[in-house]
Amino acid sequence: MTITRRGALGAAILTPLAAPLLVPGAARAQGSWAPTRSIRLVVGFTPAGTTDIAARLLAEPLGRRLGQQVVVENRPGAGGNIGNDIVAKSDPDGHTLLMQTISGGAINYSLYGARMPVKPEDLAAVGLMIRVPNAIFVSPSLPVRTLRELVDFAKARPGRLNIGSSGAGTSLHMTGELLKLEAGIDMTHVPFRGAGPMLQEAIAGRIEVGVDNLPSVIGHLRDGRLRPLAVTTKERSPAMPEVPTTAEAGLPGVEATAWFGVQAPARTPRAAIQRISDEMNAIIREPDMQRRLADLGGMAPNLTPDGGTSPETFDAFIKAEITKWSEVVRRSGAQVE
Repeated sequence: MTITRRGALGAAILTPLAAPLLVPGAARAQGSWAPTRSIRLVVGFTPAGTTDIAARLLAEPLGRRLGQQVVVENRPGAGGNIGNDIVAKSDPDGHTLLMQTISGGAINYSLYGARMPVKPEDLAAVGLMIRVPNAIFVSPSLPVRTLRELVDFAKARPGRLNIGSSGAGTSLHMTGELLKLEAGIDMTHVPFRGAGPMLQEAIAGRIEVGVDNLPSVIGHLRDGRLRPLAVTTKERSPAMPEVPTTAEAGLPGVEATAWFGVQAPARTPRAAIQRISDEMNAIIREPDMQRRLADLGGMAPNLTPDGGTSPETFDAFIKAEITKWSEVVRRSGAQVE
């Protein structure tokens, strides 16, 4: 299911990809590795969510720079684990990539435990693309306008409010768990197969509360179909500066920054990983891309001194995130069936 209405930028991103300018000779001249056929960029979530948006933002310019089309392939399920598994088992030749998320790249290792189909070492870091806030919002039918009012409303109705996410184990699920822990409230988590279905149910008022990455929900927040209460980053988002942070709303412990980056199968040649990472850095620095990311509420990778990314810094970042979120999973007692 797709979202029925989006901002102009989101709608443009989800249109069919234009064929990139194929210049394989130039591509080969720019580095020691070049693809020899189209590249799959696997997304472990449904269309219309932030992971899909990030992948489609990257695919066209990356294909243009590499001289081969980059095709986005949505393979949703199990909180991103299906996509993880597909990429980990693909030929390690640089022609299959994964748009990785905080869920599949960090949270799921502790949440799924022995049922996790891949290990961290089965995937190789290429580069971080974007970091984004999560937004906590409610259906306009709910008579609350601030995060504090939501907490008070929920405390008076323990277990009666539903809080939706794009799937069990996602950063949105875990952000909701953090909210319940820090606020001392009881709400029922309702997982969906992607952001699109969850947002539709929230707009219809069939779930009262939701958590989503800002890029995929921002159009609905701006047009009033959903009511924003807070963003989960330390600073307000320039894309919606009127929305307070969770700290400003009295819950500083509810801090979670979603992230989206590229991984490849382990044993992918170093030359391929470095080439793709270098091209990602060049794309991220383009003024038009910076404008698009800012419009979505996104933040630069900032893993290297120049604000970019590298395979080494992204690998270290992922390891730190695995450690951080394993503690959140332990504290919350979150489980997936």
